[in-house]
Amino acid sequence: MKLIMTIGAILAFLSVAFGAFGAHVLKERLGAHYLSIFETGVQYQMVHSLGLILIGILALTAFRGSAGLLQWAGLLMIAGIVLFSGSLYALSISRINLLGIITPFGGIAFLISWALVVVAFLKA
Repeated sequence: MKLIMTIGAILAFLSVAFGAFGAHVLKERLGAHYLSIFETGVQYQMVHSLGLILIGILALTAFRGSAGLLQWAGLLMIAGIVLFSGSLYALSISRINLLGIITPFGGIAFLISWALVVVAFLKA
């Protein structure tokens, strides 16, 4: 769980860096449509990075009995960040709209991840 929390903190750091990069470097190069797509990737990355930290804290505290569920939740959340936010970053920078096909797989990973957190709550 410490690894999941560490990855969450690193991804949160990168989210801030990507947000600043988008606001200061890409703003003029992407245009409003693609900048909005990039910003959506940043927002989802930050929220789910904090989710990873939360999952780690839960697994190390009162939810130890659900550590396996929470570990899967964390791994799926990492996959979701890579697939969802990563595909939005790639789409916005490359303007290859076909990359949008990948995005829903990240969204599904997010949904399953949060569902596992709910199950862990209910088991506790």
